[in-house]
Amino acid sequence: MDSSNGILWAGGLDEKDGLGRRSGSVSPLPISSRPPSPLPPSSKGNEKAAGWSMKALNGVSSKRFLGKHLRKISTSLPSYSPFSPAGPSAGSKTPATPRGRFFNPLHTARLFVLSRPKASAIYLIIGVFILLLLSPFLKRGFRSTRFLGGGHRFVIILAANHGGGVMEWKNAQQWASERESIANKKHYANKWGYHLEIKDMSTKKKYAHEWRESWEKVDIIKQTMRQYPKAEWFWWLDLHTYIMEPSLSLQGHIFNHLNEITYRDISIYNPLNITHPQSNAEYPYLTDDEKSPIGDGKADSINLIVPQDCGGFNLGSFFIRRSDWSERLLDIWWDPVGYEQKHMDWEHKEQDALEYLYINQPWIRTSTAFIPQRMINSFPPGACAETPNDPRIFYNERDRDFVVNMAGCEWGRDCWGEMSAYKRLSKKLNRTLWQKIWGKK
Repeated sequence: MDSSNGILWAGGLDEKDGLGRRSGSVSPLPISSRPPSPLPPSSKGNEKAAGWSMKALNGVSSKRFLGKHLRKISTSLPSYSPFSPAGPSAGSKTPATPRGRFFNPLHTARLFVLSRPKASAIYLIIGVFILLLLSPFLKRGFRSTRFLGGGHRFVIILAANHGGGVMEWKNAQQWASERESIANKKHYANKWGYHLEIKDMSTKKKYAHEWRESWEKVDIIKQTMRQYPKAEWFWWLDLHTYIMEPSLSLQGHIFNHLNEITYRDISIYNPLNITHPQSNAEYPYLTDDEKSPIGDGKADSINLIVPQDCGGFNLGSFFIRRSDWSERLLDIWWDPVGYEQKHMDWEHKEQDALEYLYINQPWIRTSTAFIPQRMINSFPPGACAETPNDPRIFYNERDRDFVVNMAGCEWGRDCWGEMSAYKRLSKKLNRTLWQKIWGKK
């Protein structure tokens, strides 16, 4: 109300839309046109009550008006989300998408993260962990890392002779056996993050004229150690071996409890009847460790792990550790002087040479440990004919032995037949739960 001219300014309202017919404008109304007051102005109490009544009425009306007005404005505004579909262009007959009906997963995820940051962090960690476990490529990297899996410490050495050897060329079955053996080692190495070094023996025939072909594994080990300067353990595997239980890691199967599964005293199983320890009368210069049947008894001092079969040391599957001790052993083992003097007497070549060094060099015994044969080198029936019923030597399906070595299969046995049979058995024993349910072999 303007006191100067006695005019009350009021906007004309339309109950239909809550706005004046001339939205945003006001019209002056004379005081005489204002509705009469329900109470006489002469009474002060009545004037006060009328004032409170009019204030309450105006407050309710203003709330209704503003609420309705704001709702209309908010519903008429366009959506500015970058993921919402664009509205219809000028002249387009396609109606705009109703606001609120378009689902935006990114916006929903953002709201969830902002409202529940702790729960979001937990879900993120769980998702990353599941992804690491399920992805084979990430799994290999996870298992090969220094602090998590430790697979970088191990190198598998497999010697393959693509040329067929010194004496004859390979036939189709021999080629098939080699392919199966290589595929088996590749699968295992990829599963656990180990290094795999496949050595081509056909390029190493510099001693072929002397029939020194099997001696090359010593030279190959030395080369591989130079190739992998950060690796610690090197696992030699002959070509006619097959890893039956790929679910077993070297760490869990052997190296996490090395002292418990190996033995230093060869008297526990001694097919060669080697005197151990050596006598002081014959070797008066022996140290305390060399006099002891178990050396110093510490796992850290083990540098060579060898299984024994019915005939003595077996090097179809064995481990050697990088160390000064190993460098010294390999140099003496590969020395051509020993080969020139004894190669006609040593039927098993490098195995007989290692046995000779173990018997006559006391320092070699201090870092050599033996492992039960079936831990890494089980034999199939037909090998070790001298002891056909020895349970310490032959593969046992019930115990799920780790590795089968078809040693000597090229001498009167069927290498390919044995390789394919153990391959089928390994697949059968390592079926997944889904394969067992659906009866897949």
